[in-house]
Amino acid sequence: TLVRQHAGIRAGARIRDHCNINCHTFIENQVILGDYCTVKSGVFLWDGIRAEDRVFIGPNATFVNDRYPRSRRPRDWYPETILERGCSIGAGAVLLDKVRIGAYALVAAGAVVTKDVPAYALVKGNPARQHGWVDEAGHPLKKKGDLWVSHGGGKFREKNGLLEKETP
Repeated sequence: TLVRQHAGIRAGARIRDHCNINCHTFIENQVILGDYCTVKSGVFLWDGIRAEDRVFIGPNATFVNDRYPRSRRPRDWYPETILERGCSIGAGAVLLDKVRIGAYALVAAGAVVTKDVPAYALVKGNPARQHGWVDEAGHPLKKKGDLWVSHGGGKFREKNGLLEKETP
């Protein structure tokens, strides 16, 4: 793991292997980062944030861990925000507490996420709404018949508003 200058990391934080923590970041005690995560400049990860492997967090993304904050009100626990494997959070996005960003989902720059995001979903806007699907590399999927197809040839099927990858 590479930690750049002016990064503050509290002793209780758990950061796995091969991460890239950019300058001017802060990571609190009860944060977990999986392998190969990237945290860009200007990001503050507060207690309760859990990022699985290969998560990308863009510059100045903002995380909220208390929807009703008060000064000097200590808490024993904070609600979890879960960033599933391979998801990406765009620059300047805002994520409220208690949300789950699904595997490989893409939160566009500046989006305000107030509820869970399904795996492979592309969300944008304020509040964030789904505007399509992406593959593991973040490329948009195109609808072909009853399948969604990626640039690389991967095939996905939509069921009950969720996307499932077809196995070869």
